[in-house]
Amino acid sequence: MSLITKAGLELQKIYQKTVRILDSLKGTPQSIAKGFATGVAMSFTPFVGFHILLSLMVAKVTKQNGIAATLGTIAGNPWTFPLIWYTTLHTGHFLLGSDAPKLPVNFKALFSELFHTVITLDFSAFLSDIWPVVFPMLVGCIPYYIAVWLLCSHLIAQVLSNKTDNGDKQDDSRTGV
Repeated sequence: MSLITKAGLELQKIYQKTVRILDSLKGTPQSIAKGFATGVAMSFTPFVGFHILLSLMVAKVTKQNGIAATLGTIAGNPWTFPLIWYTTLHTGHFLLGSDAPKLPVNFKALFSELFHTVITLDFSAFLSDIWPVVFPMLVGCIPYYIAVWLLCSHLIAQVLSNKTDNGDKQDDSRTGV
């Protein structure tokens, strides 16, 4: 079995397990799907370390499923973050009409320095070293956030609705009836 086939089977298992977990949550398929989509979309923001907290806050304010939102943040992980950071940074520079950085950005050092500036409340270092990178990422994440949220919420709602419509879930605990 090739490496690609093994990877595909593992991704399929992850997908099936995620759908089972989402399907077991209380709430409407739309609330669960929107919560999950919020978590996935939040992973595209440069707020590393705060994705779960921010997803829960957005889910609470917009009456989405918070557990699904927390689960959705798993889309941001050590394998996906470098791609997300790179694309949001360059998209942000494109949208702002500025030049992208010539050298590769050391994101590990950047977020380490960000943590240090927040802990020490060193706003001068934040403004001089971090803001010039984080601001384009913040601007660049907006189109991805919107697109990912719309796509995920639609697809997950479809999957969960189909499971309910097909009789996979016979009780009415999901709707509270």
